[in-house]
Amino acid sequence: MADEREPLSTDARVRRGAARTALNAITVLVALAVLGAWAYTGLYQLEPGQAAIILRFGALDRVETDPGLRWHLPPPLASHEILAVDTLEREDFGGADAAEPLSGPILEEAAMQTRDNNIVHLGFVVQYKVGDPVEARFRVAERREILRDAAQAAIREIVGRTSIDGVLSEGRGAVEQETLELLQKMLERYEAGVEVTSIQLQEVQPPPPVRQAFDDVIAAAQDRDRHIQEARGYENEVVPRARGEAAEVESQAEGYKEATVSEAKGEAARFEALLVEYQRSPEVTRQRLYLEAMEDVLPRVQKLIIEPGTATLMPYLPITPQPPAPVREGNR
Repeated sequence: MADEREPLSTDARVRRGAARTALNAITVLVALAVLGAWAYTGLYQLEPGQAAIILRFGALDRVETDPGLRWHLPPPLASHEILAVDTLEREDFGGADAAEPLSGPILEEAAMQTRDNNIVHLGFVVQYKVGDPVEARFRVAERREILRDAAQAAIREIVGRTSIDGVLSEGRGAVEQETLELLQKMLERYEAGVEVTSIQLQEVQPPPPVRQAFDDVIAAAQDRDRHIQEARGYENEVVPRARGEAAEVESQAEGYKEATVSEAKGEAARFEALLVEYQRSPEVTRQRLYLEAMEDVLPRVQKLIIEPGTATLMPYLPITPQPPAPVREGNR
């Protein structure tokens, strides 16, 4: 026979309902706190020059590059990895910064053969940064080792196409540029996610036994270039002056030609005018021409006027000063 429970009083029912409500509220608050803490794990800070790779359920979702406070779904739904994409990194090859003589593996790394079958010891520096964060993180396992192997292969190929004179002196810039382009193509083919910013040749020298001879050759080439520059400077000084003098002579000749032609034309026109007058009255024209000729001649000679009918001989007393008589060699 079941026991009959006594009915609860109104006050007890109120207390039980309040306790149940408080328990439900506490449960909701705890759940919200747990959810908030879980969501907080999806926050991350992205600094300038960094990139974040967002993975959702282990697959690539997106790449974030804008700096600031970012958020993604909390783990294990999503995760992120941050890479520095603007930081320049540096790799030295062939003892580029070595102050001591090369030896061992470094010497083998620096020794390269040129197109004309000579050996040079070449050190160089490669500067690079992350170009594609996804490729740099997930496509290759040893990014640095791949870069070093590819850089050595690229520069050996370019040096093998170049003569030793080009590597030692005038062709250094071309070697650097061609090596950079070839290395970048190789890294893109490997999907290494690396962007090469510069390649700089450092120590480029022939082997020690023949170094003095090559130094003499380089010094002779520098002297040759200096003499060429001096000759070009002399040319730039002399040629313009000669051209100016030639232009002046041509201008004078042109003026002389114009004056001579004009004078000849004037004389011809005068002769033609005299011919017309002579054909009209020959005697008058002939007498006029004679008088004009005498006017031109007489002022330049000494004149002695003798009146007709005087004595045959008469004393001559020059009034104008006479020039001294020339002295002969025998009368000295």
